[in-house]
This record gives sequence, C-alpha cells and structure tokens, in this order.
Amino acid sequence: MVRIAVVDHDLCKPHRCGKECIRFCPINRSGGKAIELSEIVGGKALIHEKVCVGCGICVKKCPYEAITIVNLPDDLEKRVVHRYGPNAFKLYGLPQPQQGVVVGIIGKNGIGKTTSIKILSGELIPNLGRYEEEPNWDKVLKYFRGTELYQYFRKLVSGEIRAVHKIQHVDLIRKYVKGIVREILTRIDERGLLNELKREMNLEGMLDSKVSNLSGGELQKFAITAALLRDASAYFFDEPSSYLDVKERLSISSVIRNYIPKNSYVIVVEHDLAVLDYISDYVAVVYGEPGAYGIYSKVYAVGSGINHFLLGFLPAENIRIRKEPIIFHTHAPEKDEKGKTIYITWLPMRKRLGKFVLEVEEGEAYKGEVIGVLGPNAIGKTTFIRLLSGDLKPDEGVAVTEGLRISYKPQYIRAGHFPWSTVGEALNELTKEGIASSEWFQVDVIRRLRLHRLQDRSIASLSGGELQKFAIAVTLAKEADIYLLDEPSAYIDVEERLTVAKAIKRVSETRKTVTFLVDHDVAVIDYVADRVMVFNGEPGSYGRACKPTDLRKGMNAFLKAVGVTFRRDLKTGRPRVNKPGSYLDRKQKSMGEYYYIPSS
Repeated sequence: MVRIAVVDHDLCKPHRCGKECIRFCPINRSGGKAIELSEIVGGKALIHEKVCVGCGICVKKCPYEAITIVNLPDDLEKRVVHRYGPNAFKLYGLPQPQQGVVVGIIGKNGIGKTTSIKILSGELIPNLGRYEEEPNWDKVLKYFRGTELYQYFRKLVSGEIRAVHKIQHVDLIRKYVKGIVREILTRIDERGLLNELKREMNLEGMLDSKVSNLSGGELQKFAITAALLRDASAYFFDEPSSYLDVKERLSISSVIRNYIPKNSYVIVVEHDLAVLDYISDYVAVVYGEPGAYGIYSKVYAVGSGINHFLLGFLPAENIRIRKEPIIFHTHAPEKDEKGKTIYITWLPMRKRLGKFVLEVEEGEAYKGEVIGVLGPNAIGKTTFIRLLSGDLKPDEGVAVTEGLRISYKPQYIRAGHFPWSTVGEALNELTKEGIASSEWFQVDVIRRLRLHRLQDRSIASLSGGELQKFAIAVTLAKEADIYLLDEPSAYIDVEERLTVAKAIKRVSETRKTVTFLVDHDVAVIDYVADRVMVFNGEPGSYGRACKPTDLRKGMNAFLKAVGVTFRRDLKTGRPRVNKPGSYLDRKQKSMGEYYYIPSS
C-alpha cells in the first residue's frame, strides 16, 4: 500500500492549534516519529509517509483540515511522474500525445492537468517522485524506455520536437508582452499564416491596439493566434475557450483543428464539455484528489471518454471515480404556464451606453425558475443584468426590481467587493441562519466547492477560481428575491460547474425566487435553465433582449444564429456539437432543429 500524506502548509498552524496532529499521533506517542514540525516546510507539520500507518487520527484532529492521507495500491507507485516536495502533490502517469490527432484532457482543477502540459512541453523536467534529487532528462528517458512516451521524450530532448504552449492564465500576457498586436504577430509569423488567421480569428478590430489594453477575450484570441503562427511539432492549449462566447468557442476550435500542421502533436485542456467534444479526437481522464494526487487514465475515443468521466467509471482501469453519475435531462422542459405563478414582469426598456444601445422586450418570470441568458459577447447581457440589479437605470422604461432584495454576482470580481477580510469571517456570518445554515447547503455548496478549506485565507489572497467559487457561495447564501449570476462558470472545472448549477436550481426552487444566469457554457445552461432569454443584434453597437421562452425554442433560435447544431448523447443526455457538414448537421438544419431532434 502506497501512502500519500499531503499537508496544506497555507492552512497548517501548529502553534495556534497546540500541535494537535503531533499530540494524538499513535506512532509519536509510542516513541516513533510519524509527524514533526520541520524547518524544511517553514516550521509546519511534516508527515513521514514511510512511518505513518494511515490511521487518519491526525486528519480528524486537525482543526484547519490541512491534512489529507490517501492509501493507494503499491503498483501505482511504478507510475509516479512528479512530486513537488515533501507532503505535496503527486502526479501518476501522463496523457499520451499522438501525431495527427487532438488529445483532450478532462478533470478537476488542482489535479495535475497543467503540470502534465508543462512536462510534455519541456518546461518542467519530471523528478519521478524523487524531489530531493536534481531531475534530468537522462533519468526520464531511462524511466520511460519501452513505452510510447519514450519516443516522444527522446524527440523532445534531442530537439526534433519543438513545443508551443498556450498558457491557461492569458491575463498574465499583459504583464510580460508589450507592444502593438499587429507588430508582435507579424514578428512571430513563422508559418506565413497571419493574413488568414486574422480573418478566421476576427482580429481586425484589435490589430492596432496595445497588448496591455486588450480585453480577456481579445487576449485569448491573441494567444491562440500567436501559438498557431509558430512553426512547431507539438501544440498545447490550456483552456482555450475562457473569456469567449459560444460562437467564438466553436470558431476557435475549428481554427485550431484546421490550422495545426499535419502530423503534429496537439493536446487541449478544456472544461467546456461541448468544446472538448468538438475539438478532440481522443480524451484522457485525470482523476484523484485535488491538491493531493492525480492519476491519468488511458486514452479513450472522445465520446466514450467524456461519458466515462460523467458516469464516474473508467472501464479500462476498472475504477470508479465518482459516487454518483452526472446525467443531463434528455428532453427540454415543456412550456406549461398553467399552475405557474408570475413573480415579476417588465415592460420594454432601453439603455444607451456610449455608442451601444440595448433594447429589452417585455417579459415575465415565474416563481422558482432559472432563466438562462444567451448571446455573443458585447451584445448587452451584462447591461441587462445590471439593469435588473439596480446598478444601472434604464433611459426608457422602469426598473422592475425596485423594492426587491437582489443578490448579484458580477462578471468581474474583486476582493474589494466584499465587506469581510477572510473567507471564514464571511461564511460564519452568512451561514448563521436561512438556507445557508442547512445541511445540504453546507455539504453540496460549501464542502463540494472546498470553501471550508479556505476558512483562514484572506479574500485578497484567493486565486481566480477560488474567488469565483467564494462569490457564488456568497450570492446563493443571501436571502433575496432575485438572484443574478453573471458567468459563474469562469475559472472553475466541469464538476464544480455542475455543482454550482445544482445549487442554483435548488436555491431557486426552495426559496421560490427567480434566478437569471448568464453563461457561455451551453452544457451549464442546458443543465439548469427552465427557460432562456436570447440576445441578438450587432455586438458593440446594438443588442436586443428577447422575452423568455422555453428552453428548446430559445436554444434552437440561438444555435440557428450561431450556425451549429447539437444532438443528445444517448448515455448521458449531454448536448454534443455535430461536426459541420456531417449527416446529422445537414439533417437537423433541413428540419430547422438546431438544438436536437426530439424523440417521438
């Protein structure tokens, strides 16, 4: 049995808790030394894994939940690829790059996806678990000899493979890349594709801008374009859909597939299931315990691999990775207004912001429903949400939410938006009463989003994903009449997105309130929305918010405008994008059924 002991040293405060883990460890009390305070990790707890018997007492005694102990089969130790240090994250296995095909990676955050990309791109030399030794490629090649990865690493080390890595956090580009977009892309255009890509990626409006002035979506397109302009043998794209709307996500997926060199290696990490399905030929599932360990599965065909991930069972490994399967409803909710109680109504509204004009059709929302808000970027979705929140006043029409309690999660979150200094302070105040104090909220929201592990963290120190999850929990914990969530899926992984979707649905139904949800992940909208509002018009100039309509009719109108068709997966019910020009794509377009063909 391999024992993995992980101590989150940001959470560990031994002197404050009285060294509970050391006091109660049965090995220490019998004269051994399984746990000690170590200067190696800054005076925090260090667990000696070869001495530890895995009794779990220290895990239960630690008041800060800083300790995780996992027992794994001995055979797994043969697959260890990298470990960051004593009692730190451990990675088992790697995804297998394959020439001429796109391999997707799916899994939770904090489980080794970005680490594997850094290793395969040559940015990080894996230490094979021996973190106390200096890593080198000779050891790596010897370790992988006789496997498929050996040939890949041999070519990488010898320089036969040149790797390009599109990073996950594109906002960092502003800090390190200076200059005008056109000049930078012209300078790095090694393949002579700039004229084609600037058209395909719709870059014309940003070419004369400074990189420091680009929006998140523009930075994403800039980074993807820069990667494709490089003449390389291996391309790695870490979350290429972030900041982009649905149409742009599918467009860049097509661009990546069409413009990568033939016989090159391509790996894509993506949390949007529709995009991952659309862009990948094969998929590798990574599972384990976030922050503790990650294990890579064998490579599956993309449809089967995503289904195995959602159903929670990997047949090739004969391993269950989730207790409950994730199943999407297989039919859009029928429009049935009988028996429903209208909660709010609104008359036509109009708002001008600079050169942009938003017009909102009259509409209504029913008690207990979730309304999904769909449309391209810069079409007025956030403006509409701000009108509902009272943050903006309409130029024509009346704000419908005056006198109602509003709980609003904005698109862009800052630590300064919150009146608390630490996560624990906020959770203690919010969970004293109401729905946030209920057991299901504590389990299904606080614990599943792992916010309980951030109790001692200052809000200002949270990462983008942590801040997003915290903001969602704060929004749902408040007693309100209307909930407004603008892009809650940004920065968080597939499982967390669906956890958030479940929580949104349950809060709306339990409190008999209305929730407006803006998101670009079609799977999230499909999973949670009762009805949808579709926004159309000319991005940046004019937007029109159509009245709420049933999910099937609204999604059909939206997808028709985007020009893509979806079908339902037979096993999980998840929405899947049809390949352009495929039989189903042509059939559904001829029938006018862009969402999916309903069963008879």
